[in-house]
Amino acid sequence: KDLLGGTIKSMLEAEMDEHIGYEKYQHSDGTNYRNGTKKKNVRSTYGEFQVDIPQDRNSTFDPKIVKKRQKDISEIDQKIINMYARGLTTRQISEQIEDIYGLSSGLKNILKFFNY
Repeated sequence: KDLLGGTIKSMLEAEMDEHIGYEKYQHSDGTNYRNGTKKKNVRSTYGEFQVDIPQDRNSTFDPKIVKKRQKDISEIDQKIINMYARGLTTRQISEQIEDIYGLSSGLKNILKFFNY
């Protein structure tokens, strides 16, 4: 659960970075800012646990990894664990994530996903 929860948290943070256009703790001249997190209970193959979903000031963040109103993440957790188990390279994991979730995140964000 810890591996899965940490990975999902990192993926959500990277999604938020992409959404608002800058990384956490960086200064921006934009009008939309991070606004903390909201706890969400989700079910996975490994049991139930909480994830912190990042929020933005304008309430326009719509995560793709754990969608709004989504409670069961069994499909996602299996994909993440399988990628780890198969020993995929970072580049291969990057391609998988982009294909599965339609993210335009580059290698930099994928590295953040797995180096939380």
